[in-house]
Amino acid sequence: MGENCYIVQPILPQQRVQGKSAGENLAVGLRAPDARLEEAISLSAAINLEVFGGEIVNLRRIDAGVLFGKGTIERVADLVEQEEINLVIVNHGLSPVQQRNLEKAWRCKVIDRSALILEIFGERAQTKEGKIQVELAALNYQRSRLVRSWTHLERQRGGAGFMGGPGEAQIELDRRIIDDKINRLKKQLVDVKKNRDLQRESREKIPYPIVALVGYTNAGKSTLFNNITGAEVFAEDLLFATLDPTMREVKLPNDRRIILSDTVGFISELPTHLIAAFRATLEQVLYADVILHVRDISAVDTAQQRDDVITVLKDLGVAYDDNEKIVEVLNKIDVMPDDEKPQTNIDNRRVAVSALTNQGVDDLLQLVQDILAKEHQVYNFSLSPAAGEAQSWLYSHGHVLTYEINNDNHQIELSVNLSDKDFGRFKQRFGIEPNA
Repeated sequence: MGENCYIVQPILPQQRVQGKSAGENLAVGLRAPDARLEEAISLSAAINLEVFGGEIVNLRRIDAGVLFGKGTIERVADLVEQEEINLVIVNHGLSPVQQRNLEKAWRCKVIDRSALILEIFGERAQTKEGKIQVELAALNYQRSRLVRSWTHLERQRGGAGFMGGPGEAQIELDRRIIDDKINRLKKQLVDVKKNRDLQRESREKIPYPIVALVGYTNAGKSTLFNNITGAEVFAEDLLFATLDPTMREVKLPNDRRIILSDTVGFISELPTHLIAAFRATLEQVLYADVILHVRDISAVDTAQQRDDVITVLKDLGVAYDDNEKIVEVLNKIDVMPDDEKPQTNIDNRRVAVSALTNQGVDDLLQLVQDILAKEHQVYNFSLSPAAGEAQSWLYSHGHVLTYEINNDNHQIELSVNLSDKDFGRFKQRFGIEPNA
C-alpha cells in the first residue's frame, strides 16, 4: 500500500507483573509483549505495509485523552517527523478521542488494532458474503469515528479504507449515510444467508461427514488443506491468508468420503464487530463431525495461541475439554530441532505433522477415520437389485463389511458399518429399515 508505518505496543498497568523490571514485564493472561509486537508487524506485512520499526511502551498510568504519557508522545512525534512516517499503528484499542488526539500530536494517520485487522479482512475476503460481512463490520466500527475518512463507501479499492489514499481529505461524514449503508448491507446479507442455507441443505442430501480445520492465523491450516486435498488454496506465510471458508471432498484410507473445510484463522483481541460478522464463516465448525485444531508448535507463544482458539470455540458453543471429536494437530515439526520434535502419532487426541513435508499426515487421516468409526454401528440391509442408488449411498457413506446375493429371495444382503447420524440420513432419504 506504500505506507511507511511505525508500530507502538502498549502494555497497560493491569497487564504488568509486579516485581519485574521494566524490560521483563509480561502481559498477564496475554502473550509476551515482544510476541505481540511481532504479531502486529506480521499483520502489517499482510497488507504490504513498510514497517519502519516498533517499540513496546510500558504505561504507568493511562491518559484518557491520548493513552500514552508525555515522553512517549514527544518521542514518537520526533521519530515521525524525522523519518517521514505517515502511519502509526497502536496495537491496542483506541477510543475515537484518543485516535484524534494522537493524530494531532503525531501529525500523521493513526489506527488501532481493530482498524488494522479490518483492513486486512477487507483485502482478503473473496466471496460475496465475506465482502459484505467485512464492510458491515467496518461501517459499524467507523460509525463512532466520523472524523475519519471513508474511501470504501465508493469501493474504489480493497481493504476497509482506514489507511486512506494519496491526497485524501479528512471529512466529516453524515451518520445517516452510514446508517443507510448498514441497513442496505444487512438486507443483502439476509439474501446471501438464505442462499447459503439452501446450499447447506443440498449438501446434507449427500451427507458426508464434515471435518473442519481451525486454528490461530498462520498456523498452517491452508497448507495442510492443500496437502490433503490436492487443492491450491492461497497459502502463504502471512497472517489471515485465508478468510473465506473452502470445502473439498476427500477419501480416507478406507475409501470413506469426507468433506474437509478450511476456515478463517483466529486471533487474540479480535474486534467485537468481526466476531459477530465472521460467525457465519465458522459455521462449519458447529456442524463438524471432527474438528482439527491446527497449531504452530514451533511458535514461541503456541500455548497462548491455543488458549485463544479454545476461547473462540467456546464462544461459538463448542466445548473443548474432553471433546473426543477435537484433535490437536501439532504442525510445523519440520522446523523444530530434532531433540524437541514430538513423535507423529502421539495419542487419540493429538498428532504431530508437517503439512509442508507430509510427515505425520497419514497418521492424522487414520486418526480421523478412527474417530468417525467410534460412533458407528453395524446394520444389516436387504436391498432389491433395483435399489442401486441406496446401495451406492451405503458404499459412499459407510464401510460395507459383507456383500451377498440371496438367490432365494433375490435380494442383496449388505452388512454396513454406519454412524448413527448417517443411518438416520439413509433412513430418511430411502425409507429403508435395517433387518431385525
